Amino acid sequence: MAAESPEFTLTLPVLPLDDEVVLPGMVVPLDLSDAEVRAAVEAAQAAARSEPGKPRVLLVPRIDGTYAKTGVLGTVEQVGRLADGDPGALIRGRSRVRIGAGTTGPGAALWVEGARIDESVPDPLPGQVADLVKEYKALATTWLKKRGAWQVVDRVQAIDGVSALADNSGYSPFLTTEQKVELLETADPVARLKLATQQLRDHLAEQDVAETIAKDVQEGVDKQQREFLLRRQLEAVRKELRELNGEKDSGDEPDDYRARVEAADLPENVREAALKEVDKLERSSDQSPEGSWIRTWLDTVLEMPWNERTDDSSSAYDIQGAKAILDAEHAGLEDVKERITEYLAVRKRRSERGLGVIGGRRGGAVLALVGPPGVGKTSLGESVAHAMGRRFVRVALGGVRDEAEIRGHRRTYVGALPGRIVRAIKEAGSMNPVVLLDEIDKVGSDFRGDPAAALLEVLDPAQNHTFRDHYLEVELDLSDVVFLATANVLEAIPEALADRMEIVRLDGYTEDEKIVIARDHLLPRQLERAGLGADEVTIEEGALRRLAGEYTREAGVRTLERSIARLLRKVAAQHELGERELPFTVRDEDLRALIGRPHHVPESAQDPAERRTSVPGVATGLAVTGAGGDVLFVEASLADPETGAAGLTLTGQLGDVMKESAQIALSFLRSHGAELELPVADLKDRGVHIHFPAGAVPKDGPSAGITMTTALASLLSGRLVRTDVAMTGEVSLTGRVLPIGGVKQKLLAAHRAGVTTVIIPKRNEPDLDDVPAEVLDRLDVHTVTDVRQVLELALAPATNDATPEVPMAA
Repeated sequence: MAAESPEFTLTLPVLPLDDEVVLPGMVVPLDLSDAEVRAAVEAAQAAARSEPGKPRVLLVPRIDGTYAKTGVLGTVEQVGRLADGDPGALIRGRSRVRIGAGTTGPGAALWVEGARIDESVPDPLPGQVADLVKEYKALATTWLKKRGAWQVVDRVQAIDGVSALADNSGYSPFLTTEQKVELLETADPVARLKLATQQLRDHLAEQDVAETIAKDVQEGVDKQQREFLLRRQLEAVRKELRELNGEKDSGDEPDDYRARVEAADLPENVREAALKEVDKLERSSDQSPEGSWIRTWLDTVLEMPWNERTDDSSSAYDIQGAKAILDAEHAGLEDVKERITEYLAVRKRRSERGLGVIGGRRGGAVLALVGPPGVGKTSLGESVAHAMGRRFVRVALGGVRDEAEIRGHRRTYVGALPGRIVRAIKEAGSMNPVVLLDEIDKVGSDFRGDPAAALLEVLDPAQNHTFRDHYLEVELDLSDVVFLATANVLEAIPEALADRMEIVRLDGYTEDEKIVIARDHLLPRQLERAGLGADEVTIEEGALRRLAGEYTREAGVRTLERSIARLLRKVAAQHELGERELPFTVRDEDLRALIGRPHHVPESAQDPAERRTSVPGVATGLAVTGAGGDVLFVEASLADPETGAAGLTLTGQLGDVMKESAQIALSFLRSHGAELELPVADLKDRGVHIHFPAGAVPKDGPSAGITMTTALASLLSGRLVRTDVAMTGEVSLTGRVLPIGGVKQKLLAAHRAGVTTVIIPKRNEPDLDDVPAEVLDRLDVHTVTDVRQVLELALAPATNDATPEVPMAA
């Protein structure tokens, strides 16, 4: 406010006007619902009771919280109701007031001192001022006529005062608040009229330019309007023809599609492509097959969730909560849980730092879950989606042999469809779902292309943000999708495709983990399916352990779940037949009566005379199959020199690598027999036969080298191979034991089979870190570097000093 001075002769309550300006001569209605307006009017009314005349207020513009230096003295003409029924006051602006210091007064309003500003103009008007008045009136008349406000023209022409004429421009709607404040603070009437004239002149010039542009646009639109009218006429003719032929009216489909495309939330490049197709649809005839192709394509594009994304749930950014969800839904599988937790942690940190999109790519992931059947790879995908709060879609790739299944068909083909990836995104209704590519190792190829090659772009984080489907032919951003691929055999996945994915191995469950899964997940689910309650049938842990150990032998738990289901069905049937009362507790000894004898009795549990290794020449090896780790027996025998041909015979569907391992084992024993105190002379004239049981199953790989060497050494020495020993490792011609793969799966298989001692190569010792601790605690693992150490550990001591009787081939 200005400093206090004797010239300030007015004391008025302040009525602030937010982003509004009232000039002298203007009459404005104000809403008394506003507290500050009501306080000022009430204060003015209170002061007017002791003074003659109407209540007076000071109208002051307030721009962004800052008061103007000049206000307008206003009188409250009337207090009543506005048109909308709210209380209001009619106020007339009288004269400019220069604002001074604040003071006190009645009511809750702010009171200030002020002084009227002299706005006198010489009479008669000088020639230049008179010309200015004429110019302003002419400009104002032109503008009012353009707006059709003829009744206001006469009122403007009747204004004679320079100050009143300039202040009349305060009614102009095209003036900004800043321009009106400038008019208010210009005290000289002539200068103010010049300013108002210039503002009006500028606005008319802008209007002229706008009218010129509108005219040009109108001329350009005329052709489109004519085309539109002609098309409407054409549609009307077609409609009449359809009604004449008794056909059903399909409506104005092109117009409908155009409106749908324009109303849809599409990326710009997709919108342009869709509008081009709509143009083609409008030009095509009803008989043209192209129309149906375009409609199908437009329907597909409009159904795609181009800009829909599922907001990651709070659990995805609560890493401990997400891990708790994974732990609750899956027992074991610590490696994959840890990898998912790492991904969520990195995604959280990127989100916190505003790094959601880097180089046009978002933070998706491509993981390959490789493991035997039944370990929970598919259900793990659902748990990941649950933990992240995203939608889950499963794409089955087993047996897919057509590249178009992945990339889609060209639209020129009859019955063309988008690929499975696009259909999965459409089904999810989101651009960032969790997509499970199930059985990716079962993808085939033929003359129609290689689907695995089409997956290269989908699963490449550096390319999939611009994925193009052959059907859509527009870019689709897959960089925010979490792809989880499942496979049983890593070697069956093409190398280029496997290189684009992060491999996470699921090697199967330990027996303890199977018990937990059966108790917490499988049993409740099968109780519900069997129509039984948890209080009606319970299965003791000992019975579950025997089911897992003797009735099933697998890396996963599918067969275990089937065994539990069979057990519960048997109990339910016996109860319905009146043979058994509920509740019932299934114990270890009840299993044989309910579901029959065990199918997989451990070798160590059999009678010593019935064990496979009860005769020389039989050794226990370890192998990895598509169903996880397994125990592999190797049998060796020597043929009678008079009846059998010399040489090496191999049976059991062996691959080339395994055949070479047998040759190496035989060569090593022949060259080092004397050192090992073996009667190798028998190997010269007698045929050697090595057999791998389960002959219908193909077998290959070098890891049975030390097993075959041990079997041959046992055959020649007559010493039995220890029943509790299993082994794996490649053998060289010099007797070195070389490293192999699949140590974790093999040790889990040995644990399931009841083996207590395992021999592995020394260079595979670091792989023991991946084996569960409870398995290592129950196994005596020996790491060796030479085959002599293997024979020392695996062969039982000789029972006598006599030369052993070498078994003959059958």
